[in-house]
Amino acid sequence: MPEFLPRSVVIAGGLVATTLVLSACGAGPDASTNADGESAATAITAEDFGGMDALVKAAKAEGTLNAIALPRDWANYGALIDGFEKKYGIKVKVENPDGASQDELNAVTSRKGKDTAPDVLDLGSSFAYTAAQKNLLAQYMVTDFIDIPDGQKDTMSRWYHGYGGYISIGCDAHRVKTCPTTFKDLLKPEYKGQVALNGDPNKSGSAFGSVYAAALANGGSFDYIQPGIDFFTKLRKNGNYTPVQSTGATIVKGRTPIVLDWDYLNARYTDKLKSRGVDWQVAVPEDGKFSEFYSQAINENAPHPAAARLWQEYLYSAEGQNLWLKGYARPALMAAMEKDGTIDKTAAAKLPKVSGTPSFPSEAQLGHAKDDIAQGWGKPVSR
Repeated sequence: MPEFLPRSVVIAGGLVATTLVLSACGAGPDASTNADGESAATAITAEDFGGMDALVKAAKAEGTLNAIALPRDWANYGALIDGFEKKYGIKVKVENPDGASQDELNAVTSRKGKDTAPDVLDLGSSFAYTAAQKNLLAQYMVTDFIDIPDGQKDTMSRWYHGYGGYISIGCDAHRVKTCPTTFKDLLKPEYKGQVALNGDPNKSGSAFGSVYAAALANGGSFDYIQPGIDFFTKLRKNGNYTPVQSTGATIVKGRTPIVLDWDYLNARYTDKLKSRGVDWQVAVPEDGKFSEFYSQAINENAPHPAAARLWQEYLYSAEGQNLWLKGYARPALMAAMEKDGTIDKTAAAKLPKVSGTPSFPSEAQLGHAKDDIAQGWGKPVSR
């Protein structure tokens, strides 16, 4: 995003001390250690491990990266996975590609110490905060950590934003006479049974963001998400909300002709579903603009700690960031790349248009909002 600016980072001796207490786990001493016998599991930077060459060597020796909940058609992850495998010869195993953020955390906790545990995580911000609070994430600073905007990275480098966008309204103009462009529009009786989310807001980051956006459109704030819950309760009572989880298949079948989702996912449907007779139009609602990024993190007990760190380095390289951009997602390093000339200008020009400068809820605000949704969503909305 154009408003993101790099900032200076002051690293105190605490990070060095932390490296002494983190324990190695996973692929064994030969695969996950460097020439000096140092473990990748304790490396907070590539330099800690002897540099990128040493990290690449160890990651190749591990040979595998365990990922989870990374659909190939979500933010261009298919191209990212293929690019990483081709560049380094490391096999990326993706489990439960359509899983939600909570599924990722469940896998981390239930498989602690097992070779099948996820190495890396792609989490909605509220779930990244929760994982950090529960000490599930390893500290690691990618090479361009300093250019990740302020407010979009953990000061202890346990997570940092990778890509994101805005909550948007997607609509099949072939099935809907007049597509809605605001949250207020969604309450109109003509949209009965047509408005869907991409999952449950207790488990899905995009659904969570949709409730937050609805709150902002109805007198709420980052501190007060209840109006968003009330909005969907009203939407259910008037018959406009459908509990069917939206996918490309449900859109093609006409089961979810109006979908609240991230703009990069809705924008992809415009291209992907055109040949199947879907005229998918996308609008970022002016009455409820909510922007959020998905966070990247490493499992503290990653079975392949070198490959996990190399994956992060790849994601935050110009190649990785531009691949996200080609998937209509706004990469965290976008401003820095615009400044140094490494941005893919053609891909950037295709992003859905948005006015103004977004702001983001704090960790505490997200935590309170998550609690409020957990308490208030189920009975009034889902029944």
